[in-house]
Amino acid sequence: MALTLYTLLIGATFLTAGTVKGAIGLGLPTVAMGMLGVVMPPAQAAALLIIPSLVTNIWQLFSGPHWARLCRRLWPMLLAVCLGTWYGTGVMAGPMAGWTSLMLGILLMVYALVSLVNRQARVSAAAEKWLGPLAGLVTGLMTGATGVFVIPAVPWLNALALERDDLIQALGLSFTVSTLALAASLAWHDLLTFSALGLSLLAVIPALAGMFFGGYLRARLSHRVFRRCFFLGLLGLGMEITWQHLA
Repeated sequence: MALTLYTLLIGATFLTAGTVKGAIGLGLPTVAMGMLGVVMPPAQAAALLIIPSLVTNIWQLFSGPHWARLCRRLWPMLLAVCLGTWYGTGVMAGPMAGWTSLMLGILLMVYALVSLVNRQARVSAAAEKWLGPLAGLVTGLMTGATGVFVIPAVPWLNALALERDDLIQALGLSFTVSTLALAASLAWHDLLTFSALGLSLLAVIPALAGMFFGGYLRARLSHRVFRRCFFLGLLGLGMEITWQHLA
């Protein structure tokens, strides 16, 4: 009975997370880590999201023709993401592992508030050369420590003034590299088991189903309304996780 409920929870989580990603182009790991983080350690939740995140992000990466050009432009940031993830996973696996839930809750709240404010910054070409690796390093540290790879990667890529289709591909590229780096780091720290990979593989099915449903919603609902509801939900989720840790 407990195993059945556990499986249903994972399925519902990835169906929801896939729906959000299909509707607005991002959010699968954020929603999955937020929902699963309420009932399991972040390291265990991060292991479950590896394959669904990788499959959906590769799909997003190759949704247009400019992925090679984006790789050439963003490689300093992506390299820094890998390095930061490597060190950040040590937090998830080390003596401070108990604090990763608090970090996840705070990260979700920051991400939600930044997105709700929606102030669009712009970065010059000169500043991009040194800010890119810095943004990648911080993103990697947050990825390794919490399993969420949106801060500051998403605001940073938004600040590059990319065309909409290029931005979607750039997000897919950043998320794909972050997922691969997280998988490698979790495996190195003995946090990625065969049983977790098996559940992660099964989670691809509800994640893809959610993406299709999210695409259906995107075609019929106001993007602005759905986006605001999504980030308000994330804010509440982050507050709940943070409260559970501090209570």
